[in-house]
Amino acid sequence: MTIRLDARNRPEADVLVSSAPYDPDRTWFEPGDVLLVVEVVSPESAFRDRTVKLPKYAAAGIRHHWLVEDEATGPVVHVYELDEPTRAYTSTGVFRDSLHVPVPFEIDIDLAKLVPDR
Repeated sequence: MTIRLDARNRPEADVLVSSAPYDPDRTWFEPGDVLLVVEVVSPESAFRDRTVKLPKYAAAGIRHHWLVEDEATGPVVHVYELDEPTRAYTSTGVFRDSLHVPVPFEIDIDLAKLVPDR
């Protein structure tokens, strides 16, 4: 699924959470229907995820964005929330062992259990 930011921009997030009703024929979401965008950073996508998609999602008004990266000790999640006046993301936390956030919905993930022992 893509997010239709405008007539020429339909990025595809790795994970997204939407409030839009289910439609089997849907191929994209409006930014206003997207509650959370998650990008999983890989060597091939790092530049695009960090410097291209991030500001586009913010300019479109998507309130919550996570970047998931791989460190030597396991996954790390960078959590961002939209600052409405500037239409830019601000960091609300960096999570390594566990991820617990109250917005856009309460979630608690044991990140250490997501990958086998290294």
